[in-house]
Amino acid sequence: MQILTPHLRHYRGAIVGAVITIIIAAACTLIQPRMLQYILDSLLKNDRQAMFRDSIILILLAVIGVIAGILNVYFAAKIAQGTTSDLRAQTYRKIQSFSLSNIEKFSAGTLVVRLINDMNQVLNIVMTTFMQILRIPIMMVGAFVMGIVTMPRFWWVQIVMLVAVAGVIVLTFPKLGKLFDGFQKNLDQSNMIAKEALQGIRVVKSFNQQEREAKNYDAVSDQMNTLNIKIGYMFSTLFPAFFLVCDAGITLVIYLVGKNIVNAPGELAAITSYIGYLMQLLFTLAFGGMTMAMYARGFISLGRIKEVLETKPDLTFDPNAPKQALSGDVEFDDVSFAYPNAKDETLKHVSFKVKQGETIGIIGATGSGKSTLAQLMTRLYDPTAGTVKVGGVDLKHVNESSLRKAVALVLQKALLFSGTIADNLRQGDRKATPTDFKWATDIAQASEFVEQYTDLYEHQVEERSANLSGGQKQRLSIARGVVRKPKVLILDDSTSALDARSEKKVKEALEQKLNDTTLFIIAEKIFSVMDADRILVLDQGEVKAFDTHEKLLETSELYREIYQTQRAKGGEAK
Repeated sequence: MQILTPHLRHYRGAIVGAVITIIIAAACTLIQPRMLQYILDSLLKNDRQAMFRDSIILILLAVIGVIAGILNVYFAAKIAQGTTSDLRAQTYRKIQSFSLSNIEKFSAGTLVVRLINDMNQVLNIVMTTFMQILRIPIMMVGAFVMGIVTMPRFWWVQIVMLVAVAGVIVLTFPKLGKLFDGFQKNLDQSNMIAKEALQGIRVVKSFNQQEREAKNYDAVSDQMNTLNIKIGYMFSTLFPAFFLVCDAGITLVIYLVGKNIVNAPGELAAITSYIGYLMQLLFTLAFGGMTMAMYARGFISLGRIKEVLETKPDLTFDPNAPKQALSGDVEFDDVSFAYPNAKDETLKHVSFKVKQGETIGIIGATGSGKSTLAQLMTRLYDPTAGTVKVGGVDLKHVNESSLRKAVALVLQKALLFSGTIADNLRQGDRKATPTDFKWATDIAQASEFVEQYTDLYEHQVEERSANLSGGQKQRLSIARGVVRKPKVLILDDSTSALDARSEKKVKEALEQKLNDTTLFIIAEKIFSVMDADRILVLDQGEVKAFDTHEKLLETSELYREIYQTQRAKGGEAK
């Protein structure tokens, strides 16, 4: 509960209101059976005046209790909704601070479940706390005391009933906690399977794998169903057990009172009041049991959210690092890198220097470490060993905003967010104007289709950019990368969906309008990088050569082999 405490402080007034109204509502409920006893006494004595007076008081108590209950629900809802909303925002901000390795550790699917399903469980326990948890001890103690005051000689009946109900709770609740924990884990897994299947629906349909995906989901769904049935069985045992104890206690009291009614006729009026207090006591215990079951599930969810909030990002920026304008100089000094939990290093002792304004091609086979170089330059990961510098400064000592302003990365898989084209371009530069949009889209060759829209940059991008082609998405991604006019621009095979003509135009525009920007072009094809100032050749994470296209043809056997192979296949590299 400690992660909720800072947020609860913002709702002190509502908390005070909830406490006061629940006390009033509980007090009215506790007094009503006593007033009913007075009315029955008056009826037996034929005292109409007292009976009328007590009836009016009973009605007033009921009205006050209803009003207090309504106000309590209002205050509880305000606290629960506000606290959960604040906690959800805090958790989302925390997730945004995670490094890629943190995201991979949790997985995107489980983080979504924690933000939605687990937050709903937390909302339920906060709401329940201020509606019922405060009420339960008041009602239990009050009903117990009032029962003893009403019929003192049956105090032991209440003790026996309490012990019996407590035994049922002790036997069932530890098992419920384990079942709820398993259910949440299965929910994570089902969410992950559904998310992957929907995101890759084209692949699923292309390979006719709908039945296989359905079977995978059914398997997890069946596990969730089994757990839900077990939880249902537990509840189907729990509540009849509570009512059995309650009915047995009431039957015993009625029998004992009836057996001695001749010697104690005054107990005739008191028995109705006493049974009312027994019912209150047992129903409070039963509802408390149900509430504890809800709490068991809620605390599991709260623990899962706490795990996210207490996770330290694997990669952090120095908060004391000064903001500075970084140049486009890039240096790798004996850099090695291995992904978390990987046995082998992806990069091994990589060293090179690049001056501002140079265009550098990076080429190598799949898995050679090309994209990893890009992720180290943008500090999505830190090197296992060695130093990466931009503008002559070690990235571990660079201010985050300074680095993001200086270095832009455009990925091969173009990801645009739902919203407008302008919204997506402003992710590159929040202060970008329509003039900046025009400049950036001209470079990326995106103007030719954007300007066909009547609403231009206010044109809507649908979910997962379904209304754009692959080439259009890549061009807008390039525009988003260049709109901030970075000192270092990394194109990670980000022209792969463009035709040769558009790709050539993009490169020419980059050379002309960003001639002071250091440009890294990562590609599978030599044709895409052969005009670069220098080309970095990677093989199995090691730098095998770094020179111009002409020099590499003369000095690098690996580069020459790639060149000849691609030339033979496509005739592109000439």
